[in-house]
Amino acid sequence: MTATAAPLDLLLLPTWLVPVEPAGVVLKEHGLGIRDGRIAFIGPRAAALKLSANEVRELPGMLLSPGLINAHGHAAMSLFRGLADDLPLMTWLEKHIWPAEAKWVDEAFVRDGTDLAIAEQLKGGITCFSDMYFYPKVASDCVHNSGMRAQIAIPILDFPIPGASTPDEAIRQGVELFGDLKHHPRIKITFGPHAPYTVCDDNLEKIRVIAEELDAAIHMHVHETAFEVQQAVEQTGERPLARLGRLGLLGPRFQAVHMTQISEDDLALLVESNTSIIHCPESNLKLASGFCPVERLWQAGVNVAIGTDGAASNNDLDLLGETRTAAMLAKAVAGSATALDAHRALRMATLNGARAMGLESEIGSLEVGKAADIVAFDLSGLAQQPIYDPVSQLIYATGRDCVKHLWVAGKQLLDDRQLTRMDEQQLTATAIAWGQRISGHNE
Repeated sequence: MTATAAPLDLLLLPTWLVPVEPAGVVLKEHGLGIRDGRIAFIGPRAAALKLSANEVRELPGMLLSPGLINAHGHAAMSLFRGLADDLPLMTWLEKHIWPAEAKWVDEAFVRDGTDLAIAEQLKGGITCFSDMYFYPKVASDCVHNSGMRAQIAIPILDFPIPGASTPDEAIRQGVELFGDLKHHPRIKITFGPHAPYTVCDDNLEKIRVIAEELDAAIHMHVHETAFEVQQAVEQTGERPLARLGRLGLLGPRFQAVHMTQISEDDLALLVESNTSIIHCPESNLKLASGFCPVERLWQAGVNVAIGTDGAASNNDLDLLGETRTAAMLAKAVAGSATALDAHRALRMATLNGARAMGLESEIGSLEVGKAADIVAFDLSGLAQQPIYDPVSQLIYATGRDCVKHLWVAGKQLLDDRQLTRMDEQQLTATAIAWGQRISGHNE
C-alpha cells in the first residue's frame, strides 16, 4: 500500500479503518490518503504522518468505512412518506399510491422529492443509491448537482406512467439518457421493468435486447409476495423467476429486488445465472410481504445487496438501520445466531451493492485506486461503550445520527453532520409545503 511522491489532497486519521475487502479486517491506528478523488494510500499511522498532505483530519473515536450503498429505492416517493401506512401491498399500491402518483407526480415533484431523499441518504452515510422512479432525467440532474453517486433505473410498465405514455417511449427515453450519461463519473443508467405482473413478454424481450446491446443492467421487483408467485403459477403455470430465465433476462447484470419467495428451483436458477438479489427487509416486514432467505442465498454463493425501498413503504432511507434489521432477520429466518454476522452485514451494505450494480472495481471497499467514497461513523458516544469489535458496535449499537463526515469521489458532502452542498432548512420547508398540498390543507 504505497503512495507516490505528489502530496495527498487529504489525509484521514481515524481510530479504526474497515476496508471490507479483505473480509473481516479492522485496521487500528491507520491512515487513509486521498488524491484526485481516489484512495492513494492506506497504511499505519506512523507511515501516514510521514507523507505530504494538503490537509490532515484527525478522526478520534471514529470508524472509517466505505460509503453505504442503497441498492433499491424510489427517491421521490419521500414526499409520500407516511401517506398510506399499515396496508397490504396491493391495497397500498392500487388504492393509494398509484392514484396519488397520477394526481401529483410531475417534474417538480420528482425534483423536490429526489433532493429530499439525497439529503436524507447523505446524512445517513449513503454515498451511492439506486433509484427507480418517474422522470429519470430529472432525478439524474438532482444526482449530478448533489455530488452523490447513483444508479438510475428507467421505469417501464405496460401502461402509461408519468413522463412516458407508452413502454416504447420509456425505453426510448432510457436509451437516450444512457447515451447522454455514458461517460458521467457518478451516474449509471439501467433499465427498470417494474415487475413480472406489470410488463409483458414482448416488452421484456425488447428490454433484454437493448440492455445486451448497451451492456446495461436490469433492475426489477421480483417475487415480492407469495400472492404474486401464486397468481403467476395459476395464470401461466410458471413462476415469475422461471419466466425471466426463459426470456434470457437473468444474469450478472440482473438485479432481482425483494425475492421473498425462493424455491429450490429458484435458487438453482439464481446460482446458475449469477443474478444479484436486492434485499429490502423493512419494507417487506411492514407490508407483510415475506422473508428473503439471506443466509441460504449467501451460503449458495448468491450476491445479496441491501436496499431501503422507498420512504412511502419503509418509512425512512436509513441503510444502517436496514442493515441491522437484515442481520437480525437473517438469524431468525435461518434459525441460527451465526447467520449474517456483523462483518458480512456491512459487506452486504457496501461491496455487495457495488457488485450488484457492476461498480465493484470502483466503489464498495476501501482499496488503493478506488474512488474515495467514504463515511466516518462517530463511535465515541455513551451508547457505543465499551468497544470490543467496532464493526459489531456499528451494526448492532449505532444509529445513523452517528454519521459524522462523508466523501464522494474525495469531495466532502457532509462535514460534522452538516450538508455542504444542500440547504437542509429549504429542503424541509419544501417537503412540508408538498405535504400540505397533498393532504389537501393548502388547496
